[in-house]
Amino acid sequence: MTSSTYDSWHRARPIDSGDETPWHRMVLARFGPDGASVRGARLLEIGCGRGGFALRMAAMRPALHVAADFSREAIAIGSRRAEELGVETIRWECHDIQNIGLADSSFDVVVSCETIEHVEHPHRAIRELARVLAPGGTLFLTTPNYLGALGAYRVYLRLRGRQYAEEGQPINRWMWTPWTAWLVMLAGLRICEVDGVGHYAYVPGAPPRRIAFLDRARRLTKWTAVHSLLVATKPISPH
Repeated sequence: MTSSTYDSWHRARPIDSGDETPWHRMVLARFGPDGASVRGARLLEIGCGRGGFALRMAAMRPALHVAADFSREAIAIGSRRAEELGVETIRWECHDIQNIGLADSSFDVVVSCETIEHVEHPHRAIRELARVLAPGGTLFLTTPNYLGALGAYRVYLRLRGRQYAEEGQPINRWMWTPWTAWLVMLAGLRICEVDGVGHYAYVPGAPPRRIAFLDRARRLTKWTAVHSLLVATKPISPH
């Protein structure tokens, strides 16, 4: 698959505000007051899409800020919006998350939201995220979780001969939070936190209905929530 596959997909979509999605809100909640975890850090967002979250993080004043995506059109859209807003601190670059063209251990904070499920080899993508993360650095990784109602609905669609797609994306890998956590650990990272929000009732022919009360028992329900977050660090030494 080439980057042009996603160019028209991004062209047809608006730039979000950077904090209106469940996964972005979960990440922002871990950055601390006024983005203290990002301020002065070397920051990479890989799979930045049209740049809404990158623009949101730019206000936190990282020392180095790279926003990267597989789609050149997505990067162009984000770059133009940054220019309109007078934001000059972001380096907009094209990179494949499965083969990131950046040096080892070059970032203190790596953010990847809703990306690894849309590539051929999620395990390779996670290894790359670990590679570019500096010892002592932190990875914020979000991906859908099919260990719950969403997975059951996807099975139902398959049995009915219908294909499931996340907003028409060409690749939609099955991801389960425990398996994602296992891949993160295999990449040599230490998991600090697992979280998840979003429980929905899926009825054919109707929009999903959110079951909000289940989020109030997240210690248990995070494992079946649709929107999952893993926070992991890279050990300073292997010992």
